[in-house]
Amino acid sequence: MNCTVHVRKDGCEVWVGNQVIARAQAAAAKTTGLPLEKVVVHNHLIGGGFGRRLEIDGVTRAVQIAMQVDGPVKVIWTREEDIQHDMYRPYFVDRISAGLDEAGMPIAWNRRFAGSSILARWLPPAFNNGLDPDTTDGAINLPYTLPNMHVEYLRMEPPGIPTAFWRSVGASHNVFVVESFMDELAAAAKKDPVDYRRALLDKAPRAKAVLELAAEKAGWGRPLPQGSGRGVSMQFVFETFMAHVAEVEVSKDGEVRVRRVVCAVDCGSVVNPDTVRAQVQGAVIFGISAALFGRITLKNGRVEQTNFHDYRVLRLNEAPDIEVHIVQNNQPPGGMGESGTSAVVPAVTNAIFAATGKRLRKLPVDPAELKHA
Repeated sequence: MNCTVHVRKDGCEVWVGNQVIARAQAAAAKTTGLPLEKVVVHNHLIGGGFGRRLEIDGVTRAVQIAMQVDGPVKVIWTREEDIQHDMYRPYFVDRISAGLDEAGMPIAWNRRFAGSSILARWLPPAFNNGLDPDTTDGAINLPYTLPNMHVEYLRMEPPGIPTAFWRSVGASHNVFVVESFMDELAAAAKKDPVDYRRALLDKAPRAKAVLELAAEKAGWGRPLPQGSGRGVSMQFVFETFMAHVAEVEVSKDGEVRVRRVVCAVDCGSVVNPDTVRAQVQGAVIFGISAALFGRITLKNGRVEQTNFHDYRVLRLNEAPDIEVHIVQNNQPPGGMGESGTSAVVPAVTNAIFAATGKRLRKLPVDPAELKHA
């Protein structure tokens, strides 16, 4: 996090990479007491925002410091400061159940989940009658044919902990829950996970197409070595259809290594295929990092993690082979910046089940749970 500010008696200039530049301008005006037209913000490339730069706390602090100095001031947060004084991804608790017919297919779907509403703080008018369209994304607009569906959301805020947007936002949590549960339903029906999903997608041909393409390109059904497994996930979020197949290896100590990820994507009209592939590749690394290592803990009111030694991200030598297959069509374009993050997580945990027989209903992955699986 960084921001450069020059405060003068007759104006204020700000140099920052931010996702909401008008908010940055308003924050600087409010802090200095200057009229809005006296504040100029020079917007720069954000260098990876991922939702964090939808906040303007860094701008406000930089302006406060610059007001004490005659001349421009650049404020840079250390990584330790950033990790320990961040805006954090919300924590959710879910309860989900389904009723199945004689063939093991769902005829009733019931889910209730509780967690923070970022929109209620960030954009209050968007939080109407307890409904947060961001938090419920990927929970209610499912591509599957479910004859009877009931979903409830209950807002619960963690006291004293600021929550904010995180790459793939509401879908990051909802797709993990839906696709993990879909795998459990397939297992209860004693059916293949791909076949089970396919049977529920007759009314969503684009969704079915990406599911079948990902399965085909991944060699679904081919044998893998002992201790390895494949998992699948399918989603429709950000107006984009996407399916992932992940291949993982689980060691005797419970350590998970994601070896390969195959993605099929239908995001409508594609202008630059290289950009689509790059977004998926980055999102896959982002999502796997969160699934395996993304834990922040607090003790005596303070964040315990300080840097990448105890808040890990996937390293170069741990990165899987990533294949991206793009469906060509002339449909309206969908979103690509966030889709891959939510799609890969349940593919990984479903693959862990295929490798170990152990269901994971909580993230991040705890190797201790898999050590004796």
